[in-house]
Amino acid sequence: MGTRQRGLEGLVIGEDFSVFRGRRVFVTGHTGFKGAWLCFWLKQLGARVYGYSLPPSYESSVYELLGLHSCVEGQFGDVRDFEGLSAAFRSFQPEFLFHLAAQPLVHAAYADPKYTFDVNVGGAVNILEAIRTAPSLRSVVFVTSDKCYRNKEWVWGYRETDELGGKDPYSASKACAELVFSSYVESFLSARPELGIASVRAGNVIGGGDWSANRIVPDCIRALRKDQPIILRSPRATRPWQHVLEPLGGYLHLASVMDRDPHLYSGSWNFGPGSGAIHTVLALVEAIVADWGSGTIRTVIEESAPHEAGLLQLCIDKARFELGWSPRWPFSRTVSETVSWYRRVHQGEAAGAVMTEQIEAYESGVPAQGELAHKQGVAPA
Repeated sequence: MGTRQRGLEGLVIGEDFSVFRGRRVFVTGHTGFKGAWLCFWLKQLGARVYGYSLPPSYESSVYELLGLHSCVEGQFGDVRDFEGLSAAFRSFQPEFLFHLAAQPLVHAAYADPKYTFDVNVGGAVNILEAIRTAPSLRSVVFVTSDKCYRNKEWVWGYRETDELGGKDPYSASKACAELVFSSYVESFLSARPELGIASVRAGNVIGGGDWSANRIVPDCIRALRKDQPIILRSPRATRPWQHVLEPLGGYLHLASVMDRDPHLYSGSWNFGPGSGAIHTVLALVEAIVADWGSGTIRTVIEESAPHEAGLLQLCIDKARFELGWSPRWPFSRTVSETVSWYRRVHQGEAAGAVMTEQIEAYESGVPAQGELAHKQGVAPA
C-alpha cells in the first residue's frame, strides 16, 4: 500500500479505496439515488458489485441513465423476501455489504406506515439475519438516517450516543432499525472477530439524479425546467445539506478501515456536513435558483400538513477525530455541483461522464478555484 495522504478537508485518499479492487461488494437499494451513485463509484474502484433492490421507481433514474444493469450483477428483489435475499447472499458470497434499501420518504411513510415499517424494520431484520449466516463477510455498512434520533429541536448536533426515537412513522422506523441492528450486533455479530459492522447516519443528501417525489431538489428542478414557481411548504425548516458524495465517501472509508481492523471501527457513525452547510429550506432553494439563473419561489403554508422536524443537525466529531473524515464541499459547492449535474444532463451530456468528473473532483480533495480563493481570503480571478 502507498503512503497515507490526507485531502484538504481530512479524508484519507488513495490506499483506503484501493481495497475494493477485485473484491465482492453487495449493495441493497442499488437502483435508488444513493445506491446508484455508490455502485458507479465502486465499479470505478474496480469492485465486483452485486445489487439487490426493487426496480427503479421513477423515469430517468440514475440507475437507468448509467446503464448499471450491464455492469452490476444482481437482481430486482424485495428486502422483505428473506428467501430471495438469502439465496443472493449464498450465491455471491459477499465480502463487503452496504445496506441502503429502504422506504426513504417522510410523506410516503405517512401515506403507508405499515409498508414503511415492513421495509425499514422487517427488511433490517432480514438483512441482519442474512449477515448472521454469511461467513464470507468482512465489512458491513448499515445505513439508517439522521432522523433516527429523538428530535428535541436542539440547536446543536446529535451525537451517536443520543436517544433514538421518532414522532413520525419514517423516523420511528429508522430508530427501530437501529435497535434491531444493535440487538443483532450484541447477540450474535460482535463475537465474530473477522467482521466489522457499523450503522451510519447521514444528513439530508442532495445531488444530481434524484427524482423522488416530495423532495426539495427534484421538486425545484422540475419546476425550473417548466418555468413554474417553486412551491415551499416548510421554508423555515433547517437541515444539514450535503452532496451525495460526502456520505458515500464516508461509507467507503469506514468499510475500508473495518476491513483492516474490524472491531476498532465497528459501531455507529454520523456523516454530516459542517456547520456552514446547515441552512433553511428557503436558503437552499434561493441558492438553487441563483445557480440555475432564473426561477420564482412561492410559499404555501399548510396548517394541516404532517409533522416534520424543524431543527435537525448531526455532530460529526467522532468521524473527524476517530476516522480522519471530514466533509469537503461547502454549501455553495454542494449546490453548484448539484445544479450543474441536472443542467448538463438535461442539455445532453452523458450522466456517467458528469458523475465521473464530480467523483474525480471530490477524490482529489482540491476545491474549485472560487472556493480555494474564498478559503485564502482573496477574490477569484
